[in-house]
Amino acid sequence: MSLPSLSQGSDRDLSIDSTLGELPLYTFLVKTSCLGVDVARIFEKNPLLPGAILLEQSQFAGMISRRRLLEYLIRPHRLELFLHKPLHVLYKYAHSEVLILPDSTPILTATQQALRRSPEFLGEPVVVQVGESDYRLLDVQDLNVVSWQIRGIEAQVRYERTQAQMIQSEKMASLGRLVDGVAHEILDPVGFIWGNLTYVSAYTENLIELLSAYETHLPQIPEEIAALKEEIEFDFVQQDLPRSIASIRSGAERLKKLVMSLQNFCHIDDVYPKPADLHACLDSILLLLKSRINSEIEIIRNYGHLPPVQCYAGQLNQVFINILTNAIDALINQAVVQQFTQDFRGTLPPNTQEKPRIEITTEVCSHKASQTGISDSRWVSIRIADNGPGMSPEVQQQILESFSVEKRSAKETSLSVSYQIVTAKHGGKLRMRSRSVFPEGGSPQGYTTPSNSSGKAKPGIGTEFEILLPLV
Repeated sequence: MSLPSLSQGSDRDLSIDSTLGELPLYTFLVKTSCLGVDVARIFEKNPLLPGAILLEQSQFAGMISRRRLLEYLIRPHRLELFLHKPLHVLYKYAHSEVLILPDSTPILTATQQALRRSPEFLGEPVVVQVGESDYRLLDVQDLNVVSWQIRGIEAQVRYERTQAQMIQSEKMASLGRLVDGVAHEILDPVGFIWGNLTYVSAYTENLIELLSAYETHLPQIPEEIAALKEEIEFDFVQQDLPRSIASIRSGAERLKKLVMSLQNFCHIDDVYPKPADLHACLDSILLLLKSRINSEIEIIRNYGHLPPVQCYAGQLNQVFINILTNAIDALINQAVVQQFTQDFRGTLPPNTQEKPRIEITTEVCSHKASQTGISDSRWVSIRIADNGPGMSPEVQQQILESFSVEKRSAKETSLSVSYQIVTAKHGGKLRMRSRSVFPEGGSPQGYTTPSNSSGKAKPGIGTEFEILLPLV
């Protein structure tokens, strides 16, 4: 029988991810051949000792707690029967449910498992396995106290994160109002230019007609006027002036569309969703991203016939811009790798003859119920796909994990925010399909279909995100 000892655990502060190895653990090893009276004396000298680890031939044989031992001994006539007997005799009668957990078990998980035990064993200590043959005891009261402390920390973290999200949301709302106001101020002078261009164009045509009439009726013009015409290159001005006005009109039109797209993107949603034209939303986002979509990236729009969809347009715009930005980044990274390979190896990587493209497909589809297999609802499908290199299984797993509540609360990403907007705010679905990235010389084995996706990606597609919105 060894003397009882207490390991103080880790000195670092407890967190949500703390494990049993960081808690105070008791070590008290007793052979089953020891007498019950000897163990009772040790318990009397160490009132905080929760129990004893039983060994038989130096192997773990079980655990007997202080409470079970003393309760069993104080029963009528049990003191005379078992006090001076070996422990294995008593253990046959006082055997209890033993919960054995590794020291790497999170404290909150261990608390849940401890509470699942039978009611008569809820107060029993937990056996913590530190090494292959190293067993220690954890007082269940200590476990409960620490668990409540961690839950308090978790609640505080959630509160602080909620406060930060509220502040961030207010900042974004303020920024949206500011940008909306600036866009409105830009749109006013653009409207003046756009409105007056019609008159300027008409006045210019009238003046040119007037000058042409003068030349027709007065063929002999003074030398001074002829010299002036030659100096200002009148013939060129007469041809170029309509083109300049048309160019100004085109620039004003582009600026007007850009400002309107900016207003739509910074739109502050009301309390209730409103009908929105998703095609107009997509076109607005593509216009805002035009500076990043250079001539090397081809945009293919396969727009179907969509009715107005009840949604929060501003939040859906955020989803579209997040997915499109990820697609653009993937294509740009692929182009950089191709250029690097060509510069240093003199050849392009295989399967790089295709021009980088982003394909947007929209349609109304039917959803089949998983139980009956009968189409019971209609959905709007928006698929955004690129022909990039795809994602590795590790990256796909990280994205899928970020969709869960626990991972999303730990670290929010643009895709996890998009998933929350589509599923929580709109009752829709966000699916992902991607082909795996294999090392050079490897043989790709097609496209992966994670647990939250269905179907297979079409050949030639690297990564595809599908947004499904229910039609009311």
